[in-house]
Amino acid sequence: MAEDYQDVIGGITAPQGFLAAGVEVGIKSEGRDVALIYSQNSAKVAAVFTTNQCSAAPVKLSRENCEDGLAQAIVVNSGNANACTGKRGWSDAERMEELAAEELNLKQDQILVASTGIIGEFLEMNKVEEGIKKAAANLSETGSAHAAEAIMTTDTYSKELAVEVEIGGETVTIGGIAKGSGMIEPNMATMLSFLTTDLAIDAQLLDQALRKAVNNSFNKIIVDGDQSTNDMVSILANGQAGNSSIQEQDQDYEKFVAALQYVTKVLAHQIVLDGEGATKFVEVEVAGARNKSDAEVVARKIANSNLVKTALFGEDPNWGRIVAAVGASGIDIDLAKLEIRMNDLLLLDQDETVLNYEEELEELLTTDEIKLKVNLNLGEAVDRVWTCDLSYEYVEINGEYHT
Repeated sequence: MAEDYQDVIGGITAPQGFLAAGVEVGIKSEGRDVALIYSQNSAKVAAVFTTNQCSAAPVKLSRENCEDGLAQAIVVNSGNANACTGKRGWSDAERMEELAAEELNLKQDQILVASTGIIGEFLEMNKVEEGIKKAAANLSETGSAHAAEAIMTTDTYSKELAVEVEIGGETVTIGGIAKGSGMIEPNMATMLSFLTTDLAIDAQLLDQALRKAVNNSFNKIIVDGDQSTNDMVSILANGQAGNSSIQEQDQDYEKFVAALQYVTKVLAHQIVLDGEGATKFVEVEVAGARNKSDAEVVARKIANSNLVKTALFGEDPNWGRIVAAVGASGIDIDLAKLEIRMNDLLLLDQDETVLNYEEELEELLTTDEIKLKVNLNLGEAVDRVWTCDLSYEYVEINGEYHT
């Protein structure tokens, strides 16, 4: 099916009726660190949160505020996760919500709150309060780029995207920003992503669409196999595009889902490409599985293997590490049926015939994009995940991470 959507500029402020800002107040050692996203009218909201049982106060508060399916603004700080901070952490999250509501003349339950950064330290609320007031004063139709910068932690670049798609005879826009670089392993990652759209849609269908998009994008990326306390992906849909509201899973709904999945997949890939210390973007595809669950388990086992990831970084043609990961997945495997390819290079075919392409493989490993394809030849199911290599720099970044 031909793609019905096309990229446009503007990120989260590309859809009609959305403003954003990102400001610097010194929560981090440098750079913007407070973001505000605002819909000019009440919007439908859906969100997906970390499943980490030590989730941060902002996650718990935002989860509550999503229950009625309506919201109008999101306030975010970077540099401090406000996680594992007890009663004070909860009070600080509520204060962020309260102050944003005051500045925007909204009810508190219309505000979502998100934080990212150091775990176990209290927020410097004087700086946070200054940031919220400053951001509210600087809300702009061109503020997406600044907001994208303000949610970054160890990211080396900001991540934003927007697309247009025709739905119900109207031009609908979807925008998104994201942050994430390490602690990347579903469910989601140490990541935040905020999505906006001017589509009119039922809140329950919006929630279904978001979950499907997240499951096929942010929940398919791996950098280091760790999960954070603050992960959150949310979407606001304010209806300003003027389409007849989507009330069922019809053709218009499917067009929206396809465009939304494109946005989340591109943002997810940007997170992997920006993996802490990463030098290679790696797609792991497992085909020929008995069912999709088996394919996903094997793909994740490969993508999470430190031996595979370090071999890729070292450009070491030891593809036996891939075989070992497949065999350790816990899925019933027939080694005699196993095929392994790296890009288009066949390394192991059925009947365990080892193909000696060491020189070609060494050359291939010098490239910065690699596709590992494993065919189990046991069925028809396919699944894929995206990951990166594991480098010296990853250890340095995480060994020294504190600000």
